[in-house]
Amino acid sequence: MTSTLADLLTSATTRLAPASESPRLDAELLLAEALGVPRSHLRAAPEAHPDDAATARFAALLARRAAGEPVAYLLGRREFWSLELEVGPAVLVPRPETELLVSEALQRIPVGTAARLLDLGTGSGAIALALKHERPDAAVTAVERSPAALAVARRNAHRLRLEVELLEGDWFAPLGGRRFDAIVANPPYVARADPHLAALRHEPLAALTAGADGLDDLRRIVAAAPAHLAPGGWLLVEHGADQGRSVRELFAAAGFDRVGTAADGAGRARVGMGTMPPQHG
Repeated sequence: MTSTLADLLTSATTRLAPASESPRLDAELLLAEALGVPRSHLRAAPEAHPDDAATARFAALLARRAAGEPVAYLLGRREFWSLELEVGPAVLVPRPETELLVSEALQRIPVGTAARLLDLGTGSGAIALALKHERPDAAVTAVERSPAALAVARRNAHRLRLEVELLEGDWFAPLGGRRFDAIVANPPYVARADPHLAALRHEPLAALTAGADGLDDLRRIVAAAPAHLAPGGWLLVEHGADQGRSVRELFAAAGFDRVGTAADGAGRARVGMGTMPPQHG
């Protein structure tokens, strides 16, 4: 007799433990995907016996996850800021810590105003779409240098019916002299030799690494941002947990006021920010 759902989950959880921080959750998500049912079904009918085709689909997904492939890629989707996004190997999987960047930005964007917002390196469109969802009156522009990633962002915007201007290019290059009331960015910030990269081998390397110290792209963004910010506008960037001081120094050197850092729930510095003086520009 074939294994029950409970049996499959138990053995899968054990198998995934070396490769995942959440092996039980991963196993449930993959089994639900293989069965074409919601996760709640697994708890409602743990003694059910899946058919051979579903069991084979689960085994294939499980093997890929055990080899380190992200669950989001296996499912083809990831929830971010309550929005379900298409994801794939062309884009980074949106991280929970990036929701801190969105939260900090929203605190600086008044409700009901036609604010001009810019998301640099948009990838799947996660940040830009979250901002547009929360500030529907804002004009949101997103820039991405990867055509494949930009295609993913376009599909997400279309499916979610959120109007965002999507431009192809390297950081500020396609914007001319345009200025914005807030600029947000989650650029690459991992050092080229960081040992943690081995665990991220399935994600696009160009979206992760930025030179020997991980600050190359942050340097470019912070230095160029003043020319694209309206007076009083904010720049907010996500960065590595050990880069808070370096990022604050970059902001100060570029002439920003009210330079600060926001920490995640674990107390780790993750978002650097600053505003342009009112007389700027």
